[in-house]
Amino acid sequence: MKRVGVLTGGGDAPGLNAVIRAVVKTALDVYGCEVIGYRNGYDGFLDPQGAMPLGYDSVRGILPRGGTILGTANRGNPFARKVMVDGQEKIVDASDDVVRAIEAQKLDALIVIGGDGTLRIALELFRKGVPVVGVPKTIDNDIGGTDVTFGFDTALGTATDAIDKLHTTAESHQRVMVLELMGRDAGFIALHSGVAGGADVILIPEIPFRYESVVKKILRRKERGRPFSIVAVSEGAKPVDGEQVFSRPGDAMYVPRLGGIAQKVGEHIERETGMETRVTVLGHLQRGGMPSPFDRWLATRYGSAAVRVAAQGWFGRMVGLDSARVKDVPLEEALAVPKRVNVHGDGVLTARSVGVSFGDE
Repeated sequence: MKRVGVLTGGGDAPGLNAVIRAVVKTALDVYGCEVIGYRNGYDGFLDPQGAMPLGYDSVRGILPRGGTILGTANRGNPFARKVMVDGQEKIVDASDDVVRAIEAQKLDALIVIGGDGTLRIALELFRKGVPVVGVPKTIDNDIGGTDVTFGFDTALGTATDAIDKLHTTAESHQRVMVLELMGRDAGFIALHSGVAGGADVILIPEIPFRYESVVKKILRRKERGRPFSIVAVSEGAKPVDGEQVFSRPGDAMYVPRLGGIAQKVGEHIERETGMETRVTVLGHLQRGGMPSPFDRWLATRYGSAAVRVAAQGWFGRMVGLDSARVKDVPLEEALAVPKRVNVHGDGVLTARSVGVSFGDE
């Protein structure tokens, strides 16, 4: 193995730079490989200026930095690339161009750091002959084949800190505070931060809720002398017999953008209870900032392991965490079933045991 490529794709997450650093240092120190980084995800293979050599100086000081020094693109799907043809926008399949670029770069391995969408593209490129190893990244923690993705712990800390802050102002003003959190179709951020922050109601995609149950919980607290409540809402939550709320529809290029369910929940609570209700959307604050020590530790382990897997020639695989041990699994297996909150698992049972309502009672 003489030349290794690395890219970061999809939404950014704390810990990306820690993976890049581990890839570079492991490749250089252990295998004596040249490392090439590609800017803005897969777009880097279609950009004449997209490749950048990575050495010790490139990764010095980046371990605690959020974001990614390589840049990223959550719309950079080479199988559905937007181009101008005869003055009109068209969606074309540029994957063969990417494969040719990878061959021209003489890469012995390509380490792809990304979430579900980025890794699915990696799997399709592997089927076209690209020597790919995946590293699971997402604050949503929704990728199979691993106990946890890096980025989740930092986002969880940000969300929990927000709930802690909302608690004090909610109690001071006797208000209901509704906090919308990321996660798409997985409720891990809302569940974990809701329990850690002492939320009274947690609404997640895996458990459809009833508005009347949410109102009932809040009024019951008021009757018991607790005239304030905290409601943590995952952006993908939906009512029974209802639909998810989107702020932007999807198309061939874009996945639908979730957002707005918290506003609907807040309006219903205020209307039915008469209690002043405020809504906060935490948004991209969950993606930014310095990665937590756990995410730096996990990202470093993943990056180093990915290089070791590549050196063995085990391509089409993804590194992941299994009961505190880093392992590798086939990408196809990891992506077969998206990971979701187990509604009968310990996390949900614990939340119910301490009085949390999921709005399904």
